[in-house]
Amino acid sequence: MRTANPALNEQAFNAPRVYGSDQAMSIHGTVNKSFILLAILVAAASWIWSQFGQPGVAPSVEGVVTPRLNVSGYIMIGAIVGFIVALVTVFRKEWSPVTAPIYAGCEGLVLGAVSAMFELRYPGIVIQAVALTFGTLFCLLLAYKSGWVRPSENFKLGIVAATGAIALVYFVSLILGFFKINIPLFGSGPIGIIFSLIVVTIAALNLVLDFDFIEQGASQGAPKYMEWYGAFGLMVTLVWLYLEILRLLAKMRDRD
Repeated sequence: MRTANPALNEQAFNAPRVYGSDQAMSIHGTVNKSFILLAILVAAASWIWSQFGQPGVAPSVEGVVTPRLNVSGYIMIGAIVGFIVALVTVFRKEWSPVTAPIYAGCEGLVLGAVSAMFELRYPGIVIQAVALTFGTLFCLLLAYKSGWVRPSENFKLGIVAATGAIALVYFVSLILGFFKINIPLFGSGPIGIIFSLIVVTIAALNLVLDFDFIEQGASQGAPKYMEWYGAFGLMVTLVWLYLEILRLLAKMRDRD
């Protein structure tokens, strides 16, 4: 089995097979755990959002609305801690009932702050990004469950390769950024928008691979804690998809 999601790699379900229905991973249980993680993420994001440039905050001397706290610090904390917790979860899957909720909370801090900053610059962009993210999720889930989309081995290989290529591009751009070198892929020009469309498409197709991998794990009788791990892997993809959609919408706004 292949998946481009680093949390759901080929060894993810290499655990002792469990035959008792109350002790084995199930699709229904994974869905429930996914909703729990989503609720934690939304709660953390909402708290950060409420602290960032909301009505009633006194404007600064220059007339610019200032946040109630320095949310950039929360972005750094959420990103660093979230990354560490994600690595721990990948290598210690049995800890996922504890680490997955922590990861969701950390990502909520990041998404809440990032979303608020985008909203201040592009009013209405966040609700559009949220709607598109969940619309994509439900459409692909419907297509997968109905059998319209069933990932073949070539399909999986292509998505894994494309995801790896995107990760490499981001890494190279990060290195170039230290030397103040910008590449057009991240600009608001036609090339930048086309690149973002491609990235959003690849991120969305990763959801199909995640659905398939979770289904395979449940059919193999993986341990119960793998429900949390499967939900964690799905959350990783959803966070990536939302951020890429937000970036794409921002680029399109800049073109107006």
